[in-house]
Amino acid sequence: MRRWKTERIVGLHDPQVNEHHLASTGLPADQRLRLLSFNIQVGISTERYRHYLTRSWQHLLPHTGRSGNLQKIGDLLGDFDLVALQEADGGSLRSGYVNQVEHLAHLGAFPYWYQQLNRNLGRLAQHSNGVLSRLKPWAIEDHPLPGPKGRGAILLRFGEGPEALVVVMMHLALGARVRSLQLAYIRDLIGGYKHQVLMGDMNTHASDLLQHSPLRDLGLLAPQLEATFPSWRPQRCLDHILLSPTLTLEKVEVLAQPISDHLPVAVEIRLPGSLTADALPALSPAPRGTPE
Repeated sequence: MRRWKTERIVGLHDPQVNEHHLASTGLPADQRLRLLSFNIQVGISTERYRHYLTRSWQHLLPHTGRSGNLQKIGDLLGDFDLVALQEADGGSLRSGYVNQVEHLAHLGAFPYWYQQLNRNLGRLAQHSNGVLSRLKPWAIEDHPLPGPKGRGAILLRFGEGPEALVVVMMHLALGARVRSLQLAYIRDLIGGYKHQVLMGDMNTHASDLLQHSPLRDLGLLAPQLEATFPSWRPQRCLDHILLSPTLTLEKVEVLAQPISDHLPVAVEIRLPGSLTADALPALSPAPRGTPE
């Protein structure tokens, strides 16, 4: 029990490295990056509300369909440069002791990855967020978020100084009061940066984030309007990729891939010329397509 209650603190980390995926081509000449945010529900396929009850045991025990679902998720990732994962398992009984962040990094041929452990239940569950990247981050910060334990944000920085790109990946609380505290914390983290990206399952609509939250003074854009939850009949837009106005939006899409109970969100952006290959030095030559 003692390790389950270990106090989490803000930490500075290096990414984990997949050595055999390190071949790089540098930043593409068109300065474009493709981003994906996906709540993967620890590899559980939920297709009806009743499945929250009938398949609830899969949150505790392994099941044969999980590896197939992870393979489907891995198949989505090849065309993306930076991926935010929520509700991943870091390697416990229910996942067959597979670190799902690491596994998806291998499936998608990502050279860099990081797993943030937010709730450590030992062998029973390793509740985690994750990041997969073809760019080598200059810094990774692990931040436990305010409120009840179990929520976190990962901050990645590419480059230094006023032209650095900062990306924060998160899974926010369900309750509005706690979520506001978490967004205030994140607002303090990114306020000094010019180029900002926020990605994740934010458990609220874009209007709340942009007009009624501590983010409201940043001028962020929420390009995606389609609903993401529940995946089988989307009605609520809970998953977002928010952008500062210094980043040019090229494409946005909610992918029709009902693998989890959330649909993934994909965005393609063009970086400003000030973000040079020196700041973003390591892109792996994975296939790069375009959203349909």
